[in-house]
Parts: sequence; structure tokens; C-alpha cells
Amino acid sequence: MKLGQADIETKLSEIVDWSTDDNKWIVRKYRFTEFLQGIAFVNKVARLAEANNHHPMIAIDYKTVTLRLTSWHAGGLTELDFSTAAQFDEAFAEMKVAH
Repeated sequence: MKLGQADIETKLSEIVDWSTDDNKWIVRKYRFTEFLQGIAFVNKVARLAEANNHHPMIAIDYKTVTLRLTSWHAGGLTELDFSTAAQFDEAFAEMKVAH
């Protein structure tokens, strides 16, 4: 179910470094010290996305990986976007890289 503005703001306060884009997407940039760290992270993201059947838009710009999430079927942001974002953050934290 698509979240309303108040729910989006509450959910955003629960995840670090994510922002909204027109309240239709949540977006975060992850920075790495080496290019291959970013690629390893993208592979973790891909496995999580497959397990959740919820796939982000991914942009790789040298040592920066940008993830964007939305729920197409709901026409905006849902609980699944925020729970998936939290999983991506956990995968990032497990990599123990410089932020």
C-alpha cells in the first residue's frame, strides 16, 4: 500500500542518509575507497533485491553507488521500499568500508 506524506517522513527518520525525490523515490549514495568495493556492494544489493523481489535502480559512478527505490505497482513509496533500504544499509555496514 502506498504511504502518505506523514508515513514517508516517519520512515525516512528511521533510515540514515536516504532522501526522497518527489516523494516517489528514496535515494542514497554510497561512497567507497575503491571501485571494486562498490562492485562487491552492488552484488550484495542484487542478491538482496532478488530475495525480496524488489529491485532498485542502480548507478555506478566510479567509487560511488547510487540506489533509488520505489514501488511501481503502488505508484509510490511503500513499507517494502524502506525495509529494503534498511537491508541495503546493513549490507553496506557489514563491508566495513570508509563512508
